[in-house]
Formats: sequence, C-alpha cells, structure tokens
Amino acid sequence: MHAVRREVTSLADLADLVGGGVSGDPSTVISGVAPLDTAGPEQISFLANPKYQVHLAGCRAAAIIVHPSLQGAVDTPLLLVDNPYLAFAKILTFFTMPPHVGLGIQEGAHVHPDATIGENVTIAPGCVVSAGAQVGKGTYLHPNVVIGSDAVIGEGCLLHANVTVRENCVLGSRVIVQPGAVIGSDGFGFAPDGDGYYKIPQVGHVVIGDDVEIGACSCIDRGTLGVTRIACGVKIDNLVQIGHNVQIGEDSLLVSQVGISGSVVIGRHCTFGGQAATAGHISIGDNVTLAGRGGITNNVESNQSLAGLPAMPHREWLKATMALTHLPEMRRELNRLRKQVAELRSKPTEEES
Repeated sequence: MHAVRREVTSLADLADLVGGGVSGDPSTVISGVAPLDTAGPEQISFLANPKYQVHLAGCRAAAIIVHPSLQGAVDTPLLLVDNPYLAFAKILTFFTMPPHVGLGIQEGAHVHPDATIGENVTIAPGCVVSAGAQVGKGTYLHPNVVIGSDAVIGEGCLLHANVTVRENCVLGSRVIVQPGAVIGSDGFGFAPDGDGYYKIPQVGHVVIGDDVEIGACSCIDRGTLGVTRIACGVKIDNLVQIGHNVQIGEDSLLVSQVGISGSVVIGRHCTFGGQAATAGHISIGDNVTLAGRGGITNNVESNQSLAGLPAMPHREWLKATMALTHLPEMRRELNRLRKQVAELRSKPTEEES
C-alpha cells in the first residue's frame, strides 16, 4: 500500500494506543517491533508465552510488552497490558500499516464508465472494474483484480493481486482478500442426465460482511438461487473451499484446506482446523470447534469440541487415538486368548470323562 512509514514514537504513545501502562521511562523512543532475541535498542518486543520468559534478561529491546504480573522482572522499560499478543498486533499494525493514500485509477486499469468509484481509491494497472460495479472509499485494488458487473466493494477494502469478485457479489467494509482468491465462482451443481450431467445454472451471489479476511486461492461459491453469506469478522485461511448457499456466522475461523459443502449453516465463533470438512445440508451451532482433518456428517449442537471422522467429542477421540498404538499388542493378546479358549473347549469335561 502506498503510504509514508511511521518513523518513531514514544512508549507512552504506544501505551495509549493499546490501553496499557508503562513501567520505566515513558519517553523511551520506539521505531519498530522485533522478537525478543533480535530486538535492537530502538525497538519494542513482546512476551506472550510464559515459556519464553528466560529470554527477557538478554533482550536488548528499548521496551518489552508484558503482562502486569511481570512488572519488575527486568530493568528494561515495560509496556504493561493484560493481552500482550493483542497489543503486539496493534503496535505492529501502527508501524507497518499506515493510512492508505489513494493513487486513483492508474494507467493500464480498465474501469467501465458506468462503474461507481469512491474517493481515495487505488485501482492498479491490469484491474478490470465492470459496468455497474461499485468500489468504496479508500479501497485498494492491486494489479489484475477483476470486479464483475454490479458487484459492490465496500469502504477500506484491500484486494491483492489476481483476486476475482464475480457479478452481483457484495463485500462489506474493511474486507481483506489475499492473492488469487475467487468470490462468486459457480457452485458445483449438476443434474444427472443419463450417463452424463447437466449443469445447473448458478444464479445466486455471495454476500460478505465487514472485517472479513479471505486467504490466498480460497474459493467461495455463489448460491444456486439464493445467497452464500459470510458474516462479519470471519477469518478464512488459504486454500479453503466454501460451497454454494453456505451460511457462516460471525467471528468464525476456517484454517487452511477446510472444505464446507453446499447449504451448510455454521453458527458464530466456530473454529475448523486444517483440512476439516463437512457433509452438505447440515447445521452446526455456535462455539463449535472441529480439530484438523475432522469431518462433521450430521447436525451439531452448540458449545462442543469435536475431532475425528465421523466427528466425536474431542476427549473421546483422544482416548480412541491413544488406543490405536496398542492395537498390534491387543491383537496378539486376543489371538492368544482365542487359542486358550479353543484348547479349553477341546478338552473333555469331568462329566464327559
């Protein structure tokens, strides 16, 4: 993004930014962020995991972001905050993601005269913005982004190179789409026709809420007739496939290579680990966690942690997985017991003798 990088600020200003306190000199100059083991005398570092506390003593950083319980642990100035990792993220954003300065429609971009373009936008070379499309204020379209006819891109969005948003799809504000993602591709719908298959037109669209992030090369299919809907705050990793007419609730997380089949309804604040998947036409409640490579094949109620295929409660899956390593031994023992039973059955009883 085209902007002037922030050079320096004070520890006090950073504390105000993240709602934290300062132990030490509040005027300490900070010019950037770095890990504990490499931070220099004008950088701020952070400690989010207690197991790395041993590295505090040798850290050369100008200041360190820590939990208030570590006040006084070292002589280095400290930024005290209840969630050091979140504070680190906000400070890193402050230094590396300054406000976007729009460059307008650049040479080599193709914007239809009937498109509506907001203020302070950047539309880079190779972009195509089709008739009736809308691009909101402060949005940045990197090279070769394609916006289909009558699509709507909200304010403050960031679409990286080679993203495609097909016709009639809607993105809310502050949506980030990583390179190569496709929004509004045709759903996988075919009607059996003898030995072949007849393509079912996919005439719906996709609606994406505010503050959603979509990873590189992920695909979100348009609805067959209605809407595929991704609610506000959802975070989608790279290489995720979301089928037609899926509904995903607020603040859910889908990790790399997740596959969501058509017409699935997922509640809010759900988490799907890498390569997890669902069958189609099922409903999943709120606050459901599915471990990596797990598979959900039936409706699931809220507030559960699941694993395995078919999915089962995570604790039960752990017990079953632990038993797998003992299967060869258990098999040998079972064969020994079978042999003993057979020998006992072959011996004549006292009555028979």
